[in-house]
Amino acid sequence: MGRRPGYVAMALLGALLFGTAGLALGSWYGGRGTEPLSAEATRSAPGELLPGVEPSGATTVQGYRYGVWLAADDVGGSRIEFQYGDGADCALSELMRRAAERRGWREIRRVPGASCDGWRAERDGMTVTLTHPAHGSRLSITQSAPGGFRAATITGTLLGAVAGAVLFGVVARSRRPVPLLVGTLVTVALFPGAALTWTDLAANRLAEPVWPVWRGLAPVLVPLWLVLLLIGVIVLARRRDPAVPVTDPVATGHAG
Repeated sequence: MGRRPGYVAMALLGALLFGTAGLALGSWYGGRGTEPLSAEATRSAPGELLPGVEPSGATTVQGYRYGVWLAADDVGGSRIEFQYGDGADCALSELMRRAAERRGWREIRRVPGASCDGWRAERDGMTVTLTHPAHGSRLSITQSAPGGFRAATITGTLLGAVAGAVLFGVVARSRRPVPLLVGTLVTVALFPGAALTWTDLAANRLAEPVWPVWRGLAPVLVPLWLVLLLIGVIVLARRRDPAVPVTDPVATGHAG
């Protein structure tokens, strides 16, 4: 009974780490094949959400997150950005919130910001986000997630959590060095990605793709994992085999 809390803690850790990785994988799989943005909808959205305010410029941007370029059919793979002025105009946030509620937009929620908070809303296959960088307020329009996105994300999360709980539960019940080494390596490999994923989810939920976190970290984590694996193998190789009895030199001398 004394070790039972340790088993539970290890199983929960495995469920968290693998569940987060499964969430990222499921969201990547479910987010493929998004429909391209409608030219008419993207032209009308700024005037509908920010009535009476004219943008100072507009650009089309390919999605880029955590050092990874997104494909055109990925969620967030392409976006149109409208610039408003040369500085943060926080009054636009309240204007957008009221317009979105009045016009029947869905998933209206606040987006935390440094100078002031923005807003995000969805409709007609589009996700529109207003933010306030220091160089000017920005209205960004990108594709909404396709049908089945949430189901794929939830499925990936659950499968990953179950696999992680089982794997780490086995590691917790084993006193052999090899399973413990594997558990340590897996934790080191997954923890940074899991931490960044949940930080991103806290700010954007699933409106922004989180799977690039893992691909972006791979060039750093893979060499680290290999170094730790090499160290672990060396340590295990130097361990004394417990099956070989230790010879007492004093007893040996008396026997002679």
